[in-house]
Amino acid sequence: MQLADAIACEDTRHTQALLRAYGIDKAPAQWLAVHQHNEAASAQGVIERLQQGQRVAYASDAGTPAVSDPGARLVAAVRAAGLRVVPVPGASSVTAALSVAGAAGDEGAFVFAGFLPAKAGERQAAVARLAQETRAVVLLEAPHRIDALAAALAALGARAVTVARELTKQFEEVATLACGELPGWLAADPQRGRGEFALVLHPAPQAPQPDEGLRVLGLLLAELPVKSAVKLAAEITGASRNELYGAALKMRSAAAGSPPG
Repeated sequence: MQLADAIACEDTRHTQALLRAYGIDKAPAQWLAVHQHNEAASAQGVIERLQQGQRVAYASDAGTPAVSDPGARLVAAVRAAGLRVVPVPGASSVTAALSVAGAAGDEGAFVFAGFLPAKAGERQAAVARLAQETRAVVLLEAPHRIDALAAALAALGARAVTVARELTKQFEEVATLACGELPGWLAADPQRGRGEFALVLHPAPQAPQPDEGLRVLGLLLAELPVKSAVKLAAEITGASRNELYGAALKMRSAAAGSPPG
């Protein structure tokens, strides 16, 4: 920020106070307000400064620009003008929440859903779409809407969710519980409804397909003895070992051309 010729930001007052805490002060002409309501129009002013050879930094009030914050339109316009955009990594509630939730699995796959719709019907429809999601889902929410989000997520019952509140701040709190318990957890302590929230919805458990166990069993029987094939098929698919064993005997009998004894 010290090297920037101009600073574009969501709220000049907020960013000025932050920079002054670090001993950085800029003249009034070096500040550009670029927020949700004027981003598209203000982008041209940023582009003109960049074309003049100036260095322009952009900061949002909290979080990371363009991630559920203004900045995406600005970046798109700057890149469309053939100008360079350089990221400056900082704290992210998305990755911070994922790192403590233990929900993304070995492959680290997740979906970033951000803020769900504010209208009740649209929010419930969004939750219904997430009900079958087999990857972790990261949600963001503000304190004045967290109760409504909790009520919507409660429909997912035993599905696990990690609630991360005020991450990296003095009153940080992280808890993992069933979605159905979330409204009660928030109501149990008034402090839990305060601050900014990042929630990680754990993946929906995958139910084995009805014929998947038999399909895998058939492949294994071609190479392995019955007991070994049954054991591996049960471990791979989660199907009942007893049912697989009975099916294996029938498969072997059919292959031999005689009824099972």
